[in-house]
Amino acid sequence: MAETTQATNHNNVLLEVNDLKMHFPIRKGFVRHVVGHIRAVDGVTFAIKSGETLSLVGESGCGKTTTGRCILRAYDPTTGQILYRRPDGEVVDLAALDRNALKPYRREIRTIFQDPYSSLNPRMNVLDIVGEPLRVNEGLTGRALEDRVAVLLRQCGLRAEYMHRYPHAFSGGERQRIGIARALALNPRLVVCDEGVSALDVSVRAQILNLLQDLQEQYKLTYLFIAHDLSVVEYISDRVAVMYVGKLVELAETEELYVNPKHPYTEALLSAVPKPDPRLSSRGQGIILEGDVADPSHPPSGCYFHPRCRYTQERCSQETPALRDTGAGHFVACHYAEQLTLRGAVARI
Repeated sequence: MAETTQATNHNNVLLEVNDLKMHFPIRKGFVRHVVGHIRAVDGVTFAIKSGETLSLVGESGCGKTTTGRCILRAYDPTTGQILYRRPDGEVVDLAALDRNALKPYRREIRTIFQDPYSSLNPRMNVLDIVGEPLRVNEGLTGRALEDRVAVLLRQCGLRAEYMHRYPHAFSGGERQRIGIARALALNPRLVVCDEGVSALDVSVRAQILNLLQDLQEQYKLTYLFIAHDLSVVEYISDRVAVMYVGKLVELAETEELYVNPKHPYTEALLSAVPKPDPRLSSRGQGIILEGDVADPSHPPSGCYFHPRCRYTQERCSQETPALRDTGAGHFVACHYAEQLTLRGAVARI
């Protein structure tokens, strides 16, 4: 809980997540008895400062998307707090609110989905898609609605006359721009980008990342950026949080984490980042983790990563490491973080 204490002391914290858990029941038999739980998110704690981009990274299935959906309250968390600071300074626990009480906060916390095609209704044109939040929440119709949608489309790099077209008429990058325009329609404060560029070509991906940064500066947005591509994360993030099997294992400023990782799992992830210089891409440079990712329904004792860790010792299998501050806001959940000398990402030239 050391991180929570540090985060609370900052007045510019927009969102604070404390010991968040999301356990999905496993049911079997004719009467569907609960025989276990999948620990998709298992005690995650972090804070997001106003105006920053915090990236949540890890392998597929580590719980990062589930964490984002809990913050959006698409899922009802099993336990934990989601403390949101309103514009007037009041702090509200979103995890404790019912559906009706959540409605005012739906305007302020929006999302950008991974697949820009399946997230858009093929039977609605762009005016209907982007304008729907404005009709429902602000009652805009007719010319006023068209004018507002036109402004949003231009800000996202699309022509206003595109508003009468349907999603199938656009490329993947253009569809994602439509999704971004929809997310910005109600002037949110926090945007959850769930793999927002992973489905796009590399050249288009760079354009969308630049757009997100421009919009962040223009609208004073705060991003929770969920991704698995660490090269993208390095470009857009202020801080990076690394997840493994539902737990946070490391959190630090972006440059600090890429140069000086303190958790063996982070070291392995960074070793897999593609290097643009062929001289840096020699074979054998990546760290190959042995074994499989731990089963979240039956995680190992102690540190969840210890069966795959190159540096594991007896203590690792017996005692669960706490996420603690090792200095300068660099948090890590590893018993031997101070003793290990781990390899960071190779400098780009």
